[in-house]
Amino acid sequence: MSSGIHLIVGLGNPGAEYENTRHNAGAWFVSELAHTCHTTLRPVSKFQGFHGIGHLHGHDFHLLIPSTFMNLSGQSVSALASYYKISPQNILIAHDEIDLAVADVRLKFDGGHGGHNGLRDIISHLNSNQFYRLRIGVGHPGVSHEVVNYVLKPPKKSEREEIDTALQQAQQILPNLLEGHFQKAMQQLHTRG
Repeated sequence: MSSGIHLIVGLGNPGAEYENTRHNAGAWFVSELAHTCHTTLRPVSKFQGFHGIGHLHGHDFHLLIPSTFMNLSGQSVSALASYYKISPQNILIAHDEIDLAVADVRLKFDGGHGGHNGLRDIISHLNSNQFYRLRIGVGHPGVSHEVVNYVLKPPKKSEREEIDTALQQAQQILPNLLEGHFQKAMQQLHTRG
């Protein structure tokens, strides 16, 4: 198996009422990527999520959007990773990030969960924090007690458009991610603009 990314996960909460909320920004990325790959994400009960195989740049990779609630995402990710024997360092988790400005997208390896319940559960289930994260900036409400309310609401229309554009641009780093050229991918993503 190559050293690149074999599984891309988009975090979010299930159901129509959450679909367009900031907390689902990771799921937006994977949905858009499935569209780019002409792949349909289908519900797979053993993975507790929507799964498909993407093919881009000469590589096949798994796409997953957990159908669990955010704080149980680890069950879905670990079920698929153990079934296909995918190591944490070959996994990319796309998630919303309140500590980044709207539409600022960053790539990161390892680290803590930063209070993100989806990451917290994935670290716990994989028993590792040694995976890649695509941190999708959704902005911060300004005060910590407003965070839950903020991430469970849709962004303003203009912000959603900015985020969608940034997520499409972030797809340009996939050749490097799939090849395992992570430094190059980071440089490419972080020096955009």
